[in-house]
Amino acid sequence: MAAGPAPLCWRPREQMPHLSKMERVVLSMQDPDQGVKMRNQRLLITVIPHAVTGNDIMEWLIRKYCISEEEALHLSALLLRHGYLYPLQDPGSLVLRPDETLYRFQTPYFWTSTLWPAAELDYAIYLAKKNIRKHGALVDHEKKQYDQLHRKINYMWDLVVMQAREQLRAAKQRRKGDRLVIACQEQIYWLVNRPPPGVPNMLEQGPERGSSTARRVPMNTDFYKWEIECCRKALGRTRVKSSVSLEAYLKFSSQHRPHDPIMSGCLPSNPWITDDDTYWAMNASSVAVPTKLRVERWGFSFQELLEDPVGRAHFMDFLRKEFSAENLSFWEACEELRHGGQAQVPGLVDAVYQQFLAPGAARWVNIDSQTMEWTLEGLSQPHRYMLDAAQLHIYMLMKKDSYPRFLKSDMYKALLAEAVIPPETKRRVFPFMRKPWHSSSSPALLPATAPGGPGGEGGEA
Repeated sequence: MAAGPAPLCWRPREQMPHLSKMERVVLSMQDPDQGVKMRNQRLLITVIPHAVTGNDIMEWLIRKYCISEEEALHLSALLLRHGYLYPLQDPGSLVLRPDETLYRFQTPYFWTSTLWPAAELDYAIYLAKKNIRKHGALVDHEKKQYDQLHRKINYMWDLVVMQAREQLRAAKQRRKGDRLVIACQEQIYWLVNRPPPGVPNMLEQGPERGSSTARRVPMNTDFYKWEIECCRKALGRTRVKSSVSLEAYLKFSSQHRPHDPIMSGCLPSNPWITDDDTYWAMNASSVAVPTKLRVERWGFSFQELLEDPVGRAHFMDFLRKEFSAENLSFWEACEELRHGGQAQVPGLVDAVYQQFLAPGAARWVNIDSQTMEWTLEGLSQPHRYMLDAAQLHIYMLMKKDSYPRFLKSDMYKALLAEAVIPPETKRRVFPFMRKPWHSSSSPALLPATAPGGPGGEGGEA
């Protein structure tokens, strides 16, 4: 399998630290004097060179690192899942069996630390070869990937089929044992780089972070000059007066006090100390008419509006009227990608890109060129955080432009006017004094006193 051309604006990924440790273990295992004993093994009628058994691998790990059998089994399973070993009898199984099952060491060309990415063109050629060799008998997830790649790179599919047939023609000239080894090597490589649904991706790196060596700054004269300049700028920075800070704090407290159940009580009743669950019903995630307090909270901040499903639905209706609903749809799709299942990440990334970011997309969103460049770089190795920059750009666009217009719109004013106001009752003089259990609708609310009761006429207030 030849490495395909690297995509535009591609940067080589940083090698994860644990991969270099695993490769040192693999190199020690392949040592001709002190490594695992490798010999020619017969698989049915085919002779496989340089094969090892699962039992030999387990014994070598236990003897070399003085670990238990369970630890050796776990370490060997990690080597399999990262593609440094592959089974010859069941290539689809990434579990090491401590018996006479045959394994081989992966060639360094296919190691997971290789800095060239697993390109879609190479994967398409691999699937095309498998499809031709098995006459279309691919497994379900491979059929789905095959169809997606056929649609995505349809303009160069003739090249894919030609490369696949040429590689199959060249493979027929090799020995049967060599053909089996090469087929297992390719299969384990794509099992690691394109895992089936439900299988964790061992190569997921999350958001890009600079390496520790790149962050290391030499402690020379230039560094101290820069630090002194930063301190000088910090000393000259404008500070906020304490009076301004206290005024903002008082404004925040007065704004949020009616929404605090401890300070203002729960209306119409407190579900924590009574059997009445009307409070939960009125504040459910989906209600026909929200309460007035709930609608008021949407005006506190844009995040409050997005976190409320009812508020987000009304905001979506407002954006549809302004012909910019695709911004909120893109934000919701990014949230689904970030919090969705790992097996669905590549499919979700491709769906979001085709729907919102690709040239001529049906619901194209407007992001700046730098953000688009970062997004295109992440398409070579899709992960759940690759759209964070684009999502933040759209979030700030809605916050600064659409959200203020929503608060000033007739729609929001109508929602405030039509909102439900729970019935109020008289408050107690001292909110912290509670009645006996289940005797009041809220610890902060004072029920009306009967005229002839102990606190009625002639009694003390």
